[in-house]
Amino acid sequence: MEKVLVTGGSGYIAQHCIAELLKKGYSVRTSLRSENREAEVRQAIAKEVDAKNNLEFCQLNLNEDEGWNDAMIGCSYVLHVASPFPFKEPKNENDVIIPAKEGTIRALKAAKKANIKKLILTSSVAAIQYGHDDPDKVFDHNDWTNIEGKNVTPYVKSKTIAEKAAWDFMESQTEKIFDMTVINPSFVLGPSLSDDIGGTSTDTIKRFLTREIPAVPNIYMNYVDVRDIAKLQVEAIKNSKSNGKRFACTSNESVPLLDIAKTLSTNGFPKVTTKTLPDFVVKFLALFSAEMKTMKTFLNQKITMDNSQTVDVFSWTPIPFEKTIIDMGKSIQDVMDNR
Repeated sequence: MEKVLVTGGSGYIAQHCIAELLKKGYSVRTSLRSENREAEVRQAIAKEVDAKNNLEFCQLNLNEDEGWNDAMIGCSYVLHVASPFPFKEPKNENDVIIPAKEGTIRALKAAKKANIKKLILTSSVAAIQYGHDDPDKVFDHNDWTNIEGKNVTPYVKSKTIAEKAAWDFMESQTEKIFDMTVINPSFVLGPSLSDDIGGTSTDTIKRFLTREIPAVPNIYMNYVDVRDIAKLQVEAIKNSKSNGKRFACTSNESVPLLDIAKTLSTNGFPKVTTKTLPDFVVKFLALFSAEMKTMKTFLNQKITMDNSQTVDVFSWTPIPFEKTIIDMGKSIQDVMDNR
């Protein structure tokens, strides 16, 4: 049985990756920053699959060298999912950029030393679609974010810099090492396996369900189901056509946040508002609120993506939008009901 190291095992995406790997017959070693979260992760994975004796844990930190070489021992593949995701914009952008970049390089160096066969890196469309002035541009896997452009946040910079560092590392090798595939998700939606629903995606839905969002701003997003991301990551392990490529894993068209609200409201979540928040209110509140200031940046921005390479290489049929939203709503409601 081949073993896969999954970094960031307490995370929303990583837990779905772990479950998918176990279903496909792999054994998994996953990393945590604090080993006291092991029981929590095991409980989350058990909602999807019986791990039996095929799930083990180790402790790693993106900012520290310790443990990375040992974590790779006995593994054939790596899914490097861990990356800092700030809930608020940091005062110092390097607080996000440095861990993302250096953590990625630590993973690559350790993978090389351990003779790993292939590494799948979770990046983001944040490394593709920001900092450009052309509103009609269609973005694809060939595009890169301009980190010197307007409204490029520290998080967006961190994903771009970290992914570029990974490709630079691969190109700098004088002889063949492991293969690498990069997965670039957009806004990730879908059910949570964990009771920890404090992440950006899950918290947004929770705030809809509890009516903490009293009106919906005119914000649009490209999205992808977390279960699709997990399946694509696992399929990439054996799919040689994905070697040396990056994949925009996203809806082609931007979806209004209001569509999420309407889908929840008409499918068993009557507390969810479908009132819209006028742009002028967002702009006024942005004078006083950091959250609204960020929101103002994204008002009425629609981005078109081209996911054709992902569809072609993986024969990918995305999970329908309505199923994604309903399943996510149910999973978050269940967590809130059990508290």
